[in-house]
Amino acid sequence: MKLISSTSRILAAGAAIVLLPVLAGAQEPVKSFDQLNTRLKVGDTIWLTDAQGREIKGKVQGLGAASLTLEARTPLLFAPADVRVIQERRPDSVKNGALIGMGAGMAVGVVSMLTLDFEGCTFGCVAAVLGYFGGIGAGVGALVDAMIPGKKQVLYRAPGSQPTARLSLVPLITPARKGVAVSVRF
Repeated sequence: MKLISSTSRILAAGAAIVLLPVLAGAQEPVKSFDQLNTRLKVGDTIWLTDAQGREIKGKVQGLGAASLTLEARTPLLFAPADVRVIQERRPDSVKNGALIGMGAGMAVGVVSMLTLDFEGCTFGCVAAVLGYFGGIGAGVGALVDAMIPGKKQVLYRAPGSQPTARLSLVPLITPARKGVAVSVRF
């Protein structure tokens, strides 16, 4: 039983290290329209919010210092004054999902070894059980993470167009009800 408890401590410490959050440094949006070529290339799919607040999804067809051509339903040409925000969705790595799944699978392996009679189990037996459960968990975690789309990242924000949040409160008064409709928009 002593082998299992020392192995359990080692595995618990390893799982804690694997499951600790990783700090990720996001890049700041470019401040000038002519710097977009450092973040974008022809063929990239972007979400462009124009000066009127409409969001348009399309592929970059042309990129210059003073214009951006976007292939949506039809080619659209945008000058810097016509663009408020440009965002891009980068695919998320499946590595963190695989690591989390592996840690969860190994935890299931530890619990199963502690609840079942594994008293005579050697180190090779413990490693095989944990490898089996960890491998299954890693596969499931990677599969789940692959199905989650990446987050949109702001590549360009026009000067003076900071993100705004709007709160709307509308009184609702009828003969049968009295209340307030609350709406929050980001």
